[in-house]
Amino acid sequence: MQDAMDEFEAHRPLLFGIAYRMLGSVSDAEDVVQDAYLRYAAVPRDSIQAPRAFLATIVTRLCLNALQSARARRESYVGPWLPEPLVTDNHTADGLVEDAESISMAFLVLLETLTPIARAVFLLREVFDYEYREIAEIVERDEAACRQIFSRARRELAARRRRFRPSAEAHRRILDSFVRAASQGDMEALTATLSADVVLWADGGGKARGAATRPVRGRDAVARFVLASTRFAPAPTTRVDLASVNGEPGLILRDGDRPFAVITFELEDDRISALRVVANPDKLQHIGR
Repeated sequence: MQDAMDEFEAHRPLLFGIAYRMLGSVSDAEDVVQDAYLRYAAVPRDSIQAPRAFLATIVTRLCLNALQSARARRESYVGPWLPEPLVTDNHTADGLVEDAESISMAFLVLLETLTPIARAVFLLREVFDYEYREIAEIVERDEAACRQIFSRARRELAARRRRFRPSAEAHRRILDSFVRAASQGDMEALTATLSADVVLWADGGGKARGAATRPVRGRDAVARFVLASTRFAPAPTTRVDLASVNGEPGLILRDGDRPFAVITFELEDDRISALRVVANPDKLQHIGR
């Protein structure tokens, strides 16, 4: 049993990486990985010739099953649905952030436009570098079909994928300006950090006060929303922490030690072009761990 556990733990970062990208949920990904371990431990060791492929198959199929049930829940979700944010400061050693673009909030939102099978094929090929033969076995499709699915998914994502990626230093500099302007209530300085066609999505899941149920569009509208929101108002117990969120600089807003919002940003031409605010408390439970 110990050998099985050690072998499984060696593959845990890979398995969590697949599950999180597939599901967009830290808690669901952790549940899938745990379920995969139980299934793996129940199989005789001598019947598993390739543990990595075997485990990836289990996790991918569990994710495909989970996405079927998640579809109905998301159709009745209150307001915009966003993935659970992942604080990646502590994941530099396990390989999860080696391809930071593929765990960015913007990319995970794009993945939601793909069917579950297309998402699995694209991730296994593009991010995890599996051969088409292996992918075909995992998703139970023939190899030619997997090639077609991947090609179509890559074209669809390329048409929507962002083309500008600032340095981490530029990202942090702009976030510092944003936080300073928001905390001081400086409308002019705040709008200077935003692009003219900036969009803000706020995921409160119907459980967070003040979360917009529709996207907020335009520099003035976004700035007014930020300044009017109690989430950004300075208070004795409120603090704003700069952190690596989904592989990029982001903000964690806390009331004391309790996180109540996580914000990620997209930048273009040294201005903020998109903000994604996750304030649904169900999606922030793991942040404090």
